[in-house]
Parts: sequence; structure tokens; C-alpha cells
Amino acid sequence: MLAATLILAAIGGLMGAGLGWAARVFAVSSDNPLLAEIERSMPGSQCGQCGFPGCSAAAAALAEGKVAPTCCPPGGMALAERLAQLLDVPLEGGQMPAPLLASIEAEQCTGCTRCYRACPTDAIVGANGQIHAVLHNACTGCGKCLEACPEGCVSLAAQAPTLDTWHWGKPQAA
Repeated sequence: MLAATLILAAIGGLMGAGLGWAARVFAVSSDNPLLAEIERSMPGSQCGQCGFPGCSAAAAALAEGKVAPTCCPPGGMALAERLAQLLDVPLEGGQMPAPLLASIEAEQCTGCTRCYRACPTDAIVGANGQIHAVLHNACTGCGKCLEACPEGCVSLAAQAPTLDTWHWGKPQAA
């Protein structure tokens, strides 16, 4: 028993050392440190609300100046301010679209689990033949559940402002 434990520990140590060596030798360095910093700042939910297939593509477009810093609704105003600071551009208007959240009409839901299987963030809970519900903390508003639902009981609506997403507007001159 002791010999098997020692052998498994040695194998684990050797494999860990091998993976550490491979990570250093085969590391891909970024040519653009600004792009890497923007990508680290993004939420990483790959929701597509910005119009790009993922946060990496959105970060590349931001670094090239093709989109405004307010392009990411799930990131909120805090992310927009951070991106504007990184890119050294002013925030134009200071307004962003509200993040979208999915909701399911319980009366129409038959529990087919198609929306559950389509959700990339596991924000939909339920089982086969049961009514499903959306966990709003995990929902990114990507709309994949909307496309997958055959009954049409899933809808996307703007998220109500919270303390994290609400932003005081600039006062207007009299």
C-alpha cells in the first residue's frame, strides 16, 4: 500500500514538473501588451452582446480602435471606464446598453431541456419534463436559449439597474 502511494506521488510529481517545463518552453508571448491587458479586463463570459464572437475578438477590436469602450454591456460602466483609461480615449456620452437577461414563461414551458443544453454558462436550471428557471447571476444574455426553445417561452429583457450597473448621468447646463 505504501509503495503504491509513493509510486503514484512520484508519477504525479514527474508529470507536474513536465507540464511546468512545457508551459515555459511552449509559451506564446503576446506582441501587444495593451491587447493582453484589455483581454484580462474583459469579463470572459463569451456572451456575444458586443457583436463579436468572444471577448478576445472584442479586445482586438478595442485595441485597434474599431469599437467604443462601452461595447460590453455585461462589464458595465466600471469596465467601460477602465477600458477608456487603458486606451486613453474619452467616454462619449457615458451611456451603455443595459445587459440582457433571459427569462422563461412558466405557463408555456414544457421542460424539453433544449434551452438548458444550449446555455453556455449553465444559467438555466430544470430537468426533463419540469419547468425551467433562469439564474440571473449566471445569465450573460447571449440569446442561445432563445434560439433553442421550440415553444417560444424564453425572452430576453434589459436588466434592471443595480448598484453595480447604475450610473449617475451628467447634469445638464441650465
